Amino acid sequence: MRISRSFPVDKFVIRGGARLKGKVVISGSKNAGLALMPATILAGGLSVLENVPHLRDIATMGKLLEVMGIGVEMKGHTLSIDTSNVNKFEAPYEHVKKMRASIYVLGPLIARYGYAKVSLPGGCAWGPRPVNLHIEGIRKLGANIEIREGYIIARAKKLHGANIAFDVSSVGATGNIMMAAVLARGTTIIENAAIEPEIIALAGFLTKMGAYIKGIGTTRLEIEGIDSLHPANDVLIPDRIEAGTFLTAAAITHGTITLLNANPLHLSAVIAKLESAGAEFTIAENSITIRCPKNIMPVDVMTAVYPGFPTDMQAQWMALMTIAKGSAVITDSIYLDRFKHVAELTRLGANIELLKNSAVVKGVKKLTGAKVMSTDLRASASLVLAGLVAEGTTEVLRVYHLDRGYESLEKNLKSLGADIKRVAGKEY
Repeated sequence: MRISRSFPVDKFVIRGGARLKGKVVISGSKNAGLALMPATILAGGLSVLENVPHLRDIATMGKLLEVMGIGVEMKGHTLSIDTSNVNKFEAPYEHVKKMRASIYVLGPLIARYGYAKVSLPGGCAWGPRPVNLHIEGIRKLGANIEIREGYIIARAKKLHGANIAFDVSSVGATGNIMMAAVLARGTTIIENAAIEPEIIALAGFLTKMGAYIKGIGTTRLEIEGIDSLHPANDVLIPDRIEAGTFLTAAAITHGTITLLNANPLHLSAVIAKLESAGAEFTIAENSITIRCPKNIMPVDVMTAVYPGFPTDMQAQWMALMTIAKGSAVITDSIYLDRFKHVAELTRLGANIELLKNSAVVKGVKKLTGAKVMSTDLRASASLVLAGLVAEGTTEVLRVYHLDRGYESLEKNLKSLGADIKRVAGKEY
């Protein structure tokens, strides 16, 4: 796969105070790409995905597929995946530990080949995020599953349809079960299915491959399994979290920017909160223009499953609220301990108090530049946003986290007028 696999321990150096203005093109969705890439395993042959971002996570998934004998080639933002010669049905720890989305290979492998050995996943360094919903769902489809030496080992002569009701809505489990069910014998019903745009995109891709899926976009999916699928081509949807991050960057710098290749329908909750904070919008089918006032109003947020406010925007929203004219309460109902960015934001002068899974943010007159440490993808984004408005110089260390989910973040921010540069470190 022709994507760089060495990632230096770089840092961002930011001089705050610049008001963002201009246009930025939003990349293809990381999370959609990480679902569609393993979905190609379900059919032998060449599939082509377009609008694929150059990200560390995409490269990690590509390497994992290559380990299985799959041909992966990236030219520009077009990704070609040839599954004609899959010869290994294992996702080893050395690859899976880097990214939770690697578990997406479980469903396609067991569905097409009747065997899968997948390491228990890793990913961002926060919070217990169990994969029991994936395992129990695959088991209900008829697979024999055991957990041994850190691996999920699944076997089945032929999967069969089943009724699966999730206790909680899970994007990953919905995607994995859906991919397994399309080749199962009979009908599978998934209740309380996730309805995130990335799941809709996956269902659309599977349909292009020949799958029969009813209820796409609803919480009840009905999947009629068939004997085989065929390769397909698709274009990734825009990345809604990248888009939300740039909208928040405009707000925190009191700027005016236009997002191109953005889907406003995927951002309704974020846009509504930004409007409550004082921002004004001009919205077209594939673009969003935001204009932000000097004073940001405090707005409480509680994260929720889609179409609620996304947990992946919680940290960025907290950065914005650090300069609001008053106090806001931010509650994460999805992941109860996703607050490692709080300590780093306080190093910049933020006033934040943690109360279980809520943070009370009291806006301050100014943030002050300091050296801060990235701990995970979205936490890192919040530190960059805070650095854009902090007085003086902010150094954000270990920005390889950001390279997992944002393509050329510093270049895009610089094109909008930010004073930001990447300082190279040693490769690891």
